[in-house]
Amino acid sequence: MQAAQAAQPAWAALSGTERGRVLRRAADLLRARNDELAELETRDTGKPIQETRVVDVISAADCLEYFAGVAPTVGGEHLDLGAAAFGYTRREPLGVVAGIGAWNYPLQIACWKSAPALACGNAMLFKPADLTPLTAQKLQDVYAAAGLPAGLFQVLQGPAETGRLLTRHRGVRKVSLTGSVPTGQAVMADAAPTLKQVTLELGGKSPLVVFEDADLDNAVAGALLANFYSAGEVCSNGTRVFVHRRVVREFLGRLLPRVRALKIGDPLDPATQVGALISEAHMHKVLAYIEQGRQAGARVLAGGRRVCRGALSRGWFVEPTVFGQCDDAMSIVREEIFGPVMSVLEFDAEEEVVRRANATEFGLSAAVFTRDLTRAHRVIAQLQAGTCWINHYNVTPIELPFGGMKHSGLGRENGRAAIEHYTTLKSVYVAMRGIDSPY
Repeated sequence: MQAAQAAQPAWAALSGTERGRVLRRAADLLRARNDELAELETRDTGKPIQETRVVDVISAADCLEYFAGVAPTVGGEHLDLGAAAFGYTRREPLGVVAGIGAWNYPLQIACWKSAPALACGNAMLFKPADLTPLTAQKLQDVYAAAGLPAGLFQVLQGPAETGRLLTRHRGVRKVSLTGSVPTGQAVMADAAPTLKQVTLELGGKSPLVVFEDADLDNAVAGALLANFYSAGEVCSNGTRVFVHRRVVREFLGRLLPRVRALKIGDPLDPATQVGALISEAHMHKVLAYIEQGRQAGARVLAGGRRVCRGALSRGWFVEPTVFGQCDDAMSIVREEIFGPVMSVLEFDAEEEVVRRANATEFGLSAAVFTRDLTRAHRVIAQLQAGTCWINHYNVTPIELPFGGMKHSGLGRENGRAAIEHYTTLKSVYVAMRGIDSPY
């Protein structure tokens, strides 16, 4: 904290162009080290190398490059108040802010939090998840090599207690967390005594709606991305797949062969499509939900078991699983599993599916698959979710804000909206005439 507080004022005093130049160099370094960092991310998370080589590091670099461009544009506005005065606003950095990351996208999340913070002139203390400590530490090295002055981005390793040191510290002016709903609630409570600003990107149980006129091959591809990418360990996943009753048989007929063909294996094998779950404890949690689904009467249409063949028996591998004959009251439909488990539900009418899709405490993401774009926009407007797609799923370009509603979080990451969460707005009134005082 002392190092961050000492370094931050000089960093804030630089022009946005100068700060952006450092972020741009850091982006170039990430791209140059893509393969090395992708392998490290795979070893840390169990995600397939075919994912981390093309998404995790590259998306982190894209984030730094985007906010390098945004940094020179951070500012306020001029307001004409008539002949007697004018006003203007200034966007100023908060000071020292904290980021707390999750274990599913360690490097990407570290950049999603640090890039806008640094672009706006703040210092950031960042705590990665204790299960995935490695690439955030490498990011600190990358920033140093890019010319970021010491103290402005520091990684604090440790368990939840380390995070509490940040959320309760009087010197931290804002906390950005990616994590579970209970953790988000604890962070808000910790932040309250010092009135810290808080951004929370939390869990989800998102709906993916397939109407009867959808391109079914495209909808199947979207459902696969929405459930089995990163072994299902993605907060925005569309795990409640609502399919119109007229096309559900055809949808499953196209989906299930592709699910069964997914290659489960060594995450460092470029042919592997589904890697390991993050830990043994998490694997048992996912398997317990699968068993709950069976017990509740849902039918396992694909997968449903731990993978124990050969060397995979020494890791935490679960088959991509699809449930049919689901109803909205089942735990596998209501609760976030955070694993490769899809629930397929049937519907008959638009109003019905909107009501059922919204009947959840979560509101992170949603998608609609249809050829009728009027209906697509109409339904998206009614869905209670902060991040939505039409005829796609889980693409998160850095230019678009990302975040949720309801228990899925507060605030937004990415896009220009992130600037609002890393600055404070100051209003200035400038008098152009003398004061006409009544006293």
